[in-house]
Amino acid sequence: MNLLLGEKNIKLDLNQKKVSPLVSINNVKKHYVNKVSLLEKWLGKEEDKVVHAVDGVNLNIFPGETLGIVGESGCGKSSLGRTILRLHDATEGEVLYNNENIFDYNPKQMKDFKKKAQIIFQNPYASLNPRKTVRSILSIALLNRGINDLHQQEEEMMKLVNRVGLSYRHLDNYPHQFSGGQRQRIGIGRALAMQPEFIVADEPVSALDVSVQAQIINLLEELQEELNLTYLFIAHDLSVVNYISDRVAVMYLGKIVEIGKTEDLFKNPLHPYTRALLSAVPSLDKKQRRERILLKGSVPTPLNPPSGCRFHTRCPVKIGRICEEVNPEWTERGNQGVACHLHE
Repeated sequence: MNLLLGEKNIKLDLNQKKVSPLVSINNVKKHYVNKVSLLEKWLGKEEDKVVHAVDGVNLNIFPGETLGIVGESGCGKSSLGRTILRLHDATEGEVLYNNENIFDYNPKQMKDFKKKAQIIFQNPYASLNPRKTVRSILSIALLNRGINDLHQQEEEMMKLVNRVGLSYRHLDNYPHQFSGGQRQRIGIGRALAMQPEFIVADEPVSALDVSVQAQIINLLEELQEELNLTYLFIAHDLSVVNYISDRVAVMYLGKIVEIGKTEDLFKNPLHPYTRALLSAVPSLDKKQRRERILLKGSVPTPLNPPSGCRFHTRCPVKIGRICEEVNPEWTERGNQGVACHLHE
């Protein structure tokens, strides 16, 4: 299967009424305060401003599935992923993991949760300590898992490096001695060392060459099948998301505007923003090419998001005042959900 052109078969046929979600995200908001200096305040020039990075997101992630999140840079994808794992404290809302709100966890519960939920970062070099060897990086993760015996650690490290496509001789090397793809394999191995159930993959292949991207994506799929992992896969490359995801959520300026099964969403996008994103995906097959939709203007600043539908400032099919003033209700259409006045 060609990673860039092919479509992935849906692995799961989830009945949402019968299968309980592993992760439930309920009205999660993450706002950052953009503080100004004391001098600017004294001069009366500026006041502290709030960045609405994530502004009321509701999602369910089911066991064993890959939920992809796509959107333009700055739409809040990474902030959402890190807030779900409590790497950033949420401003509002709750994240339920097996029906338990992780924002209410005490330190011991949080330590146990970190064993079940891990993250793979976008930049594998920045996320690895350049002063530590692969052996040291993996041993810290194994110690946090509770493996103190050195012989057992050695056995676990050998299994981990072999499983992610490296060899035993790599254990005493430093991150700068590896290629980008190899460093990402180390990051994946570090996440696996905790034996997680849920992994947030924050654009894990965006910094890699296309050929290496395919290898990493195939590795993630193999690990998911072997270990029954659940992924939240964050990306801006729709071809990669089409290949790996069971469902896709489209994010714009801190909000989810559409969600659905990958096959349905790619064949019949409902939201104008989703249509514009899909029209930009290149295709060698002339029959599959979409008419290019060019969006005017740039993404509004999250410091001052527009009222009503946040996409109305760039929407090519804007209705009028209702789009400018009224926030669209969430509407279900078969296997898809969309927040757009056109479908209410």
